[in-house]
Amino acid sequence: MRQVRISRWLIGAIVCSLLLAAGCAPTEKEVAKPGAKPEKQISKSKSKEVAAIALKFSPGDLTTYRVVTEAERRIKWEGPVPDEPAFKGGRNDDRIEMIFTQEIQSVDDQGNAIAKITVKELKYFSMVKDIASFEFDSIAPKDPNHPLAKLIGQSYTIKIAPTGKVIEVIDTKEAETAARKGSVPPRIALKLLNPETIKERHGNMVLPDTDKNKLHIGDSWSNTKTLSFGMMGSESYERIYTLNQIEDQDNQQVAVIDMNTIPAPEASEDQVIDILKRSDNTKTYTGKLELNLTTGKVRKYLESLLQEWVTAFPGEEQEENQGPVILTMSATRLYSLEKIY
Repeated sequence: MRQVRISRWLIGAIVCSLLLAAGCAPTEKEVAKPGAKPEKQISKSKSKEVAAIALKFSPGDLTTYRVVTEAERRIKWEGPVPDEPAFKGGRNDDRIEMIFTQEIQSVDDQGNAIAKITVKELKYFSMVKDIASFEFDSIAPKDPNHPLAKLIGQSYTIKIAPTGKVIEVIDTKEAETAARKGSVPPRIALKLLNPETIKERHGNMVLPDTDKNKLHIGDSWSNTKTLSFGMMGSESYERIYTLNQIEDQDNQQVAVIDMNTIPAPEASEDQVIDILKRSDNTKTYTGKLELNLTTGKVRKYLESLLQEWVTAFPGEEQEENQGPVILTMSATRLYSLEKIY
């Protein structure tokens, strides 16, 4: 059976091939759209129970967390696909897991805290075009002098607000110096210490503004977030957080907050490449937060996104009953923060 000729779409295929060859960054940059309001109250319920949704900090307080971030991209071709390298699918994946302590050094009059973050354990996994390209585990490092191994026990300081926002990355010098003493160039280690990456790691969750954080069950707030998918372009989402319930657990109150999303008003078709504008686009982006209201600490926060683009390419010449070539591109993001002790 003769294959469909889709040479006029070859440019799109080459773009996809380059996408996989490039690999994923250790973390994707996530930023609010310029000019967008970072947070807003969007609903009020009539529930009598009121809770202050905010982080609380006390000097000397020490907490241990595990944070996991993952970015994955896949390309899949179906149908009478030409036997050419440009039409080769595959998967790229980057997963980082870090266990760290957060020690509060000081708190100002606005409730903002200076926090010392110390790396205790670190895992990193990278896959490019279905082939594992790099793997590191600080528990049993293959190279004890690798720059990532040098980060274990190192610290950096940040300034964090009661809303969860990282206001400023104050100092990473000692950790950077240690990484540079490793056995190979410290490219990956330095990316983990990049200020924007640190802000994403410790400030992904967004709570309501301090003057609007007294909420009833059923109340919501929102903020706008833009995610980059590399050559797939970028997408803007309005993350809507809703106070679902307040539970009593071990003589403490825990707020359960659901997160759902809608396309952000600021989203523009100019953000994506042409091939994606012709695709059927589906997305699922949800999350859940458990916030201990008694201690003011996050117990768990999970946020996951699956976005998929499906495009059918009609053939220029094809046999009877021969279907089109189907290209499916997908991107997933995972962010998980969990209090260990």
